[in-house]
Formats: sequence, C-alpha cells, structure tokens
Amino acid sequence: MSAAEEKRLEGLSRIGILAGGGTLPRMLVAACQDKGIEPFIVAFEGQTDLETPGELDHIWVRLGATNKIIRTLRTRGILDLVMLGSIRRPSLSELKPDFKTVEFFAKEGWKSLGDDSLLRALRRFLENEGFILHGAQKFIPELLAPEGVIGCVKPQAAQQRDIARGIEVLKALSGQDVGQAVVVQNGHVLGIEGAEGTDGLIRRCGELQRKGRGGVLVKLCKDTQDQDLDLPTIGPHTVDNVIQAGFSGLAVHAGKSFISQIDDVREKADSAGVFVMGISP
Repeated sequence: MSAAEEKRLEGLSRIGILAGGGTLPRMLVAACQDKGIEPFIVAFEGQTDLETPGELDHIWVRLGATNKIIRTLRTRGILDLVMLGSIRRPSLSELKPDFKTVEFFAKEGWKSLGDDSLLRALRRFLENEGFILHGAQKFIPELLAPEGVIGCVKPQAAQQRDIARGIEVLKALSGQDVGQAVVVQNGHVLGIEGAEGTDGLIRRCGELQRKGRGGVLVKLCKDTQDQDLDLPTIGPHTVDNVIQAGFSGLAVHAGKSFISQIDDVREKADSAGVFVMGISP
C-alpha cells in the first residue's frame, strides 16, 4: 500500500461496496463499521445475497445500470470503492445495458475480454469517472489465507507433488487470462478452471478421477491479476464440494487468497480427513 493510499484510508468516513454474492461482502461491512467507516452497498439483482444490504443504506440495480450506480454514488459523495463477492458473468441480453454500459463495451469489446482484462478495463473506467478503488484485503487482512496447513491433516508426499504440478500448470497459464484453479491427481491434470468456476471444476473433475488417492485442487492468484479487484476465494462450501468429489485436499495462495469462515473450513476438513493449506509458490 502506498503512503498516499494509507493516508487516504486513515481519513475515510464513507465507502461504497460493490457487493457480489457470498458472505465476504458482509464481513467487509462489519470490518468497515468496526473502523468507523459507513458503508453504502451497491447490490446487484440476481448476484448479491439478499441479506447483504440489510438495514444499511443501499441500492439494488442490475449489472448494466452503470449510469444509475455512478449517479447514486456521486449524489452521496462517495468516491472510494471496494468490489468484493462472486459475480456471475451475464450475457449481453441478461445485462440489459444502459447507454454508459454500451459505451464501455463499445470501447473495450465484450467477447474479447477475459475476466482479468475485463476487471482491468472496469478499473480504468471507474478511475476515469473519478472513483478510487481499494482492495478488500486492506480492510479485512485477517481473512487472507495463512501459509501452511490449516487444520490437522497434512498432504502426503504424492499430494505435495500434485500441488507442485498444479503450481507449474497455473504459472504457465498465468498470462493467458484463464481460470485460477486446477485439479491434479497423481501428476495428471484432470481439469483447468473455465467459465464454470471453481465449484463447476470440482464437480467435473470428481467424475474424471482414477482409482486411488483423490485429486488435489490448487487455486492461485494469477501474475496478471488485479489483486484489488479479484482475489481467489474459498470457504466452507468449497471444502464441502472437495469432500463430495472425493478429493484429498486443496491448496490456496497464502497471502493472496481469501478464506471465508476459516474455523468452519478447518472443522469440515479435519472431520472428513482432507487437507487445506496455504502455499507460497
């Protein structure tokens, strides 16, 4: 964090949270309130959990209502923003873009943008509109994955080799703007994350496993990724899916991934005999 950003955060009294799905936006809200920062929630129809805005000051909008979002934030005098939570990428017909959104995609393209390039383009757009984006980790650093084994179950030598293989594959793909995760079993790559997301990858690869010890999910932050906008995330539901798929465990990027509800993650993993660990590739 730069000195200028640190100083700005110290004096922050209000912040806009562009909230996706999952529990992380609510944890961010609680952290901001603890710091005396008043959150304003931009909740997206069909994406944000209904309980996230709660009684807070908020608006519900569709993803394509860019004009309304910008106008509302400016009316409330909010320039500082955090974007957090899962967002399912819609089709253009689902998006129902307003003029400002059409203008954005006319300039940047739609089909040509992968997830990383889309987020970088979104950052440029918001900054050009006068907004300042901050990484959620600057408010909730305690949710970053620690390094080492989380729980009692440790990966065995074969699983450590699968983790190393997963790192190798993800590093090779890092500049290609594809998924953050891979599943490896006994050195064989069963699948790389695509448009289906991590949960879909786990389900798909669960059916592709061979006999023997289960596969390993490896999830890393890409070299090209904007860490203020899109850190890899796991939570209890990820562990549930790993267990259901029959995997041996999972490894996530220490210090560059969020773990939601880490105590529940640890308890579920230990009860099922699967490992969870933070790695620094």
